[in-house]
Amino acid sequence: MNLESILFSQGFGTRRQCRGLVADGRVSVSGEPCTDPLADFDTAGLVFSVDGASWPFHERAYLALNKPAGYECSRDPQHHLSVFHLLPPQFAERNVQCVGRLDQDTTGLLLLSDDGQFVHAFTSPKRKVPKIYVATTRHPIDDTQLQALRDGVLLHGERTPSAALAASARSGHELELSVLEGKYHQVKRMVAAAGNRVEALHRERIGGYTLPANLAPGAWKWLDDAALAALRNTG
Repeated sequence: MNLESILFSQGFGTRRQCRGLVADGRVSVSGEPCTDPLADFDTAGLVFSVDGASWPFHERAYLALNKPAGYECSRDPQHHLSVFHLLPPQFAERNVQCVGRLDQDTTGLLLLSDDGQFVHAFTSPKRKVPKIYVATTRHPIDDTQLQALRDGVLLHGERTPSAALAASARSGHELELSVLEGKYHQVKRMVAAAGNRVEALHRERIGGYTLPANLAPGAWKWLDDAALAALRNTG
């Protein structure tokens, strides 16, 4: 693939802008400046840099973000900053999307991708991908609440109960909940229906992939093949 097309595919602007980056000597490949936009490179394992900032080539973007509180999962946020403010602008150019959404005050694991099939696979309720949340509750958690969550609670406006795959107390005010669906404010509504109130909510895992302990709030990372395989492990 020629260098202009590589830059364009990675979200570095229009083709004209990408040609300009190369012509101005702002792009290096394997540490060597390249001023020919038509120079061909093997994209397998390719790492290039623009203005000294390194960028690994990925045909598709698969990302994990440790979402902090106070950010909306929207390109057009209403009241807070968008999670896309936490990412390099190249991802917006590539039309990277949030894989499902977290409320602005909910923290934790958020997936993003420009692969439409991937986005659909992890948002469609038919795929039954479990998600684990940790909720801090206002009142102490008791066995009656946990059993209600496992058996299913009826949410306002719903005709059928919503049940957790699993529900357990990590401490007196910390609840671990595993759910398959992603309805509006689902975990908060379920906990409220069980007789408690969520004060803070954190998504810890999707499928078999757990948010890395060393990924700081607001930080993101590329997902490698092992991480993608773990995500698809729903057992």
